[in-house]
Amino acid sequence: MGNELKIKKTAALDLVSLGALVHRLDPGVVPFHKATECKIHVSGGEFNVAANLADCFGMATGIATAMVDYPIGALIAERVRAMGVRPFYKHFKHDGVHGPNMATVFSDRGQGMRAPVVFYNRCNEAAAQLKPGDFDWKTIFAGGVRWFHSGGIFAALSKSTPEVIADGMAAAKAAGAVVSFDLNYRAKLWNILGGNQRAVEVLDPILRHVDVLVGNEEDLQLGLGIPGPDAAAKSKLDPSAFLGMIDKVTAKHPHIKVVATTLREVHSTNRHSWSAVAWVNGEVVQAPVCELDVYDRVGGGDGYAAGFFYGLMSGLSADEAVRLGWAHGALLTTFPGDTTMATLEQVKALAKGGSARIQR
Repeated sequence: MGNELKIKKTAALDLVSLGALVHRLDPGVVPFHKATECKIHVSGGEFNVAANLADCFGMATGIATAMVDYPIGALIAERVRAMGVRPFYKHFKHDGVHGPNMATVFSDRGQGMRAPVVFYNRCNEAAAQLKPGDFDWKTIFAGGVRWFHSGGIFAALSKSTPEVIADGMAAAKAAGAVVSFDLNYRAKLWNILGGNQRAVEVLDPILRHVDVLVGNEEDLQLGLGIPGPDAAAKSKLDPSAFLGMIDKVTAKHPHIKVVATTLREVHSTNRHSWSAVAWVNGEVVQAPVCELDVYDRVGGGDGYAAGFFYGLMSGLSADEAVRLGWAHGALLTTFPGDTTMATLEQVKALAKGGSARIQR
């Protein structure tokens, strides 16, 4: 078909992400109002994809983002280095009192029938102050880039961040890269900027650059402003509602070649049924269903996206790519934090039907 993804074989950078870096405070199973200590995880939807691809899949990746020159920024920058991601920072100075700041996410793990609770402090966030011209895309892409990735959370941070995304995407396209976007629709963020209708208006010019779209049927409805599917899903693992949106998505944005999402049925905080599905140039592929014993659910979707992108960039079939993403996302929920601790061998073994038997 003439609408297939055209992915470069080689380049200095396999993937560059554009988005906000955050640090997540995690008191474990203790809720915050009773917490006496917490772990610190470095995260950000776009960064997570780049970090996963570098650390687990051995790809050359970068992150274009804001960095504040103060101790929290130094902590975050250390974790970026540790994950093997090349930073492209717009630096901000902290005034010692008000910021600007690196955003904080507060998220306990929950337990059993008690769900995790997530809330934020994004006050005076440096990433929200990014504007067009802050990144020299020609220099960043000088050695070539195969894939460019951003997302809806970064788009919702301020009036200027969508313009930064559109500029980055246009430059990536000019450099011959595939462009992906994770809708990651967050009503709390968009409500501050004017609500759902404003979100649709803001995202539309961004989506005109996009080849690969990540999002479930609710993301597609709210982010693209298209009506829901005619068929209702029988369960959270039934892809019919998601697939019922594809014709409407491609009618509005005919240049989109791939749409992908995870499928998750939550039985309790620590027990999920897990699958994934993708529409790839007219072909529908679904991963198997597995039962997850979840340690920390945050980052599972980014884990799927990273493995799926790796499969596509490696020239694998749509089925193999979906299975790799599904396997990596599943494994990611067994580790603390938002980014991977899996090995490529573990991912490939699970994708092929491996088990949790001890490895001696």
